[in-house]
Amino acid sequence: MKLQRGESLSLILVVAAFLVSAVLYSRLPERVPTHWNARGEVNGYMTKPIGAFFGPALMAFVFLVFLALPAISPKGFRFESFRAVWGVLQAAILGVLFFMNTLVLLAAMGKPVDMPRGAAAAVGVLLVVLGNFLGKVTRNFFVGIRTPWTLASEEVWFKTHRLGGKLFVFAGLATFALGLAGAGGIVIGIVIAAAALISAGASYVFYRRIEGFRAEADR
Repeated sequence: MKLQRGESLSLILVVAAFLVSAVLYSRLPERVPTHWNARGEVNGYMTKPIGAFFGPALMAFVFLVFLALPAISPKGFRFESFRAVWGVLQAAILGVLFFMNTLVLLAAMGKPVDMPRGAAAAVGVLLVVLGNFLGKVTRNFFVGIRTPWTLASEEVWFKTHRLGGKLFVFAGLATFALGLAGAGGIVIGIVIAAAALISAGASYVFYRRIEGFRAEADR
């Protein structure tokens, strides 16, 4: 199977993550930190053999899922029209996971790592990327703003994702800024949830409006 550019970059990130973990393995402690609370304090560990390669293994799993989903998508909801965008989204998500895995390894080695700020910044960048490409995603069951109204109408899908793309770019920028400023996860969660809920609500409004126009036209 020939890989698209984004898929090739994703594979490189997966391989690089395993290599980084392997190179740094001897410098890691017997217990690798894997979870932080909102205050940036470690509250979860894994044993060295598992913790060192958990991140790369997760990336490999995500990579395989992204490869499999287009093949099992139902007829009429194929990925061909946005396959290149699918690769970009895949690479963006794996890029964030690679960044997070690197932070985990650095923290395990005793380096000063502010995990909440780093995670928020990474999520913010990811949301900006997703928002920029959301409008190019056609109807499917796996990615995008999937509500009963967007899946029922190509026009509703398009209008919703054009609006949603702008909202998620704004949410991403806000998440990045709030994260660097040290805002709590609750505030950031509210910003992201607001973008998602407004987009979902807008899809219903668009659907009702379009159906209303069609009903008037049929009279």
